[in-house]
This record gives sequence, C-alpha cells and structure tokens, in this order.
Amino acid sequence: METTSAPADVLRSFEDIVRVAGRDVLAHPHAERQAAGAAGPGGGPGGGPGGGPADAGGARRVGIEIESFVVDVTRPQRSVPPEETAAALAATTGTGTTTGTGTGSETEGRLPGGSRLTFEPGGQLELSGPPLPMTEAVAAMRGDLQIVREELARAGLGVAGFGVDPLRPPRRHSTAARYVAMERHFRTCGGEAGLTMMCSTASVQVNLDGGSDDEDIVARFRLAHALEPVLIAMFAASPVGAGQRLGWQSGRQAVWAGIDASRTGPVLPDLADLTDLADGPERLAVLWARYLHDATLMMVGHDDGRYQAVERPTTFGAWLAGAGPVRRPPTVQDLGWHATTLFPPVRPRGWLELRYLDAQPSGLWPVAVAVPTVLLDDPDAARGALAACLPVAGRGEAAARRGLRDPELFRAASRCIDLAVAALGRAGGDPELRAAVEAFADRYTRRRRSPADDLSARFAARGPTELLREEAARCVPVP
Repeated sequence: METTSAPADVLRSFEDIVRVAGRDVLAHPHAERQAAGAAGPGGGPGGGPGGGPADAGGARRVGIEIESFVVDVTRPQRSVPPEETAAALAATTGTGTTTGTGTGSETEGRLPGGSRLTFEPGGQLELSGPPLPMTEAVAAMRGDLQIVREELARAGLGVAGFGVDPLRPPRRHSTAARYVAMERHFRTCGGEAGLTMMCSTASVQVNLDGGSDDEDIVARFRLAHALEPVLIAMFAASPVGAGQRLGWQSGRQAVWAGIDASRTGPVLPDLADLTDLADGPERLAVLWARYLHDATLMMVGHDDGRYQAVERPTTFGAWLAGAGPVRRPPTVQDLGWHATTLFPPVRPRGWLELRYLDAQPSGLWPVAVAVPTVLLDDPDAARGALAACLPVAGRGEAAARRGLRDPELFRAASRCIDLAVAALGRAGGDPELRAAVEAFADRYTRRRRSPADDLSARFAARGPTELLREEAARCVPVP
C-alpha cells in the first residue's frame, strides 16, 4: 500500500523543497512565524529526537549522542545482539525494552538524566541526552553512562568507544524495517562500505542550537563546517578495523568516504557560498534543498510501516520530475524520510548536528563535546576559530588520513584547543570539564597526537581482541 496524502502535502517543484527545507535552517522565532504549519525534513524546529536543541530564545544548549560498541568481556569476538543488551538494561529504564522489529530501534523508557536508549543496526548502543546547557548536559550524560555501565557489567557486558569496531566484522542484528531496507539498498547500490557504516562504526554527535537570528544562523553553520577537518584530526580514534590497521587515523571517515558522496558530502562544500551573513539564511535554505533534491534515494516509506528499498540509482529530484521508484508523487513526509537517510558532516534539523566526530575511548567523550560547543558558543572563541580553520577548510580527507601530523592542521588545532580552554575559563561552570580539556590538550593536541595514536600503540602491543576487551572492561581517565 502506497502512502496517500492530501494535495497540500504533495511536492511539485524545487521551490516546494526549498519551502519545506527552510524549516530545518531558519530555526529562530521569526522563522517559525514565517513558515508556520510546514513540517521540516527533520521534523521541524525545536527539541526533537536525538537530543536536538530547541529554539535559541534562551541560553545556548547542547544535545549529546554517544554511540558505543557493546562487548562481551569474556568473549570480545562475539557480536552482542541488541536483545541481550536490552534485557540487561530493562530494569534501568523502569520499563520493558524493544529492539526494533518495525520502523525503529529503541527502548520504551529513559534514564534518570533524561537519555533515551536506542540501538544501531549492528547492536551499537546509543544514548541520546536532552538539550541542556553544556555543563548540565555533560553531567547528565556522565550519570546515565555510569548507570548503563553498572547494569551491563552485571551481565558480563561492557561498552567501548572507537570510531570503528577494531575486531568484529559488520553484522546487522536489527530487523527493523528501515534497517533491512537500508542494507538492501547498500548491497545493490553502495557496496560494503554501507554495511560497515551501519554495523561497525560509532560516533559522538554534538547537537547545537542553530542560531538566534539570521546572521547568527549563517555564522554558526559556516563555522561548524570550517571546524570539520580540525576536529576530525583532533579526535581521530579509529586506526584499526576488523583486526587490521586501516592506514587512517580516522578509519570511520574512510568508511564514510566509500559511500555515495551525494549522501555523505558537505551541504556547504565551499565556505565562500555564505560570505554575506545578511543574505545567507535564504541561500542556506536553497543549499540544503539542493542537497535533498540531488541526493540518491535509499528507501520509500509506506503508511503500513514498511520501507521499500530503492535498488537502482535515482534521486529525489528524479522522483519529483516523475521518474521515481513508485507511481505517486513525493510528499512532505517522503522528504522527511529521505532527509533521515542523508549523513552530511553537518546536518541542519532546526539545530546543527555535528556528525564528524569518532566515538571516543577512555572516557574522552566530554572533551569531544566541550571543544566544538564552546568554539561555536563563545563569540571570541568563534572568531578566533574561524580565522584558524579557514586555511585548512575542506581538508577532511587529509585530516582523517594523517591527523595532526599535517603541519597546517596541527597549527589550526593548537589554536582551537587554546581558544577552547580560554573560553571554558571565561564561562566558569564545571572545573572538572575544563581540566579534562586541558589534560587532553597536553596529552594529545599540543604533542601532535590524537586518541588514534594511543589506540595504534595498544593494538601493536596487545592485538585487537585485548584492545576491545580492556576498553570495555574499564574506562581509563586521562592522566
């Protein structure tokens, strides 16, 4: 059964996509009035699934999403099904749990700090925290993660943070209709990188307020893109995958590079496209709409909860022009589903999703949250970070391959970490968080190193099995 829609929901032109996509970009009060009634591709502005910040009328907020690999500490090579993890955590949420046999993969409850528990296709566990001021968000996530670790430990399980699973090959556990269709699409159109992305990668996703007015929206979107190569290099943590050295500091970025670029490339490939801040919001809406229009279709959703995989290369724009995978025209809801299958480094959803950070080992995730947050939120840090990052803008592949061994990336990263430390000092707040950032800077950034260097050394000394087991068995603080 195909989705049926009222005529007003049908998309007939590129201008219709621009109108709807604008809800993901213009997420401040006057934009809400201008676009009232239109549902954006990501669900419209405001707090939403995945910990997205709500509108920027008050203090800046951050939503934190932490993905982790679940590990059987006694048998690290075993791929742990999400049903097993869910059963171990059922008492934690105070409800039963589900692992997603229909359209999604999530538990039915939340942790005390407000985090929602979900599962990725390979059984990776994701905690999605509510949008809060940064120090509160980090504290809430720390508490929820500690509860999860304690509950899993009772079942002989642990969680480990790496950008790529260092030992186990990709295996899809989830039978959710969305993930079945996703795998089918990748197998027919995308190759092995798609399955690896689904089942063997993990990230720290930082969700930040989109902006308080037109100029702020554009400035933040531009800076989030400019920071990408520097933060990839700074927080690279995936030099090993499936028991092998990958030859990249961030092997997760290598996986994403192997997927259709229309799905994973930047919405803003050239920072010069947004030099005029006053005219930028409308231009940004067009850029996002063009991305949605030109991206390859992965699946089509139906009213009965089914997802139909698209098994030949075709775009949303082709569907709009009458050459789609189904006879009916696309709708606003179809555009929303389509948007959730696109994974640019920075995705606008009424807030900004920073999607380019590897999951972090050894309890380093608060640093990966704090650095981009303060660099975007503190005005002085933002100005300095943009100046530092513009010379290396667009160098994401070099950052993922070489990390901070690249002299220009090292120079930009050193400046950014110093700006972040200073901004945290001005903000006051959590002294433990500032100390963690300072310790990270001393151990890694100022020495041209990243967590990937430690992981490479541990892999060489102990092999992938012990690397995975010891990371799951304990969370090592930064010395």
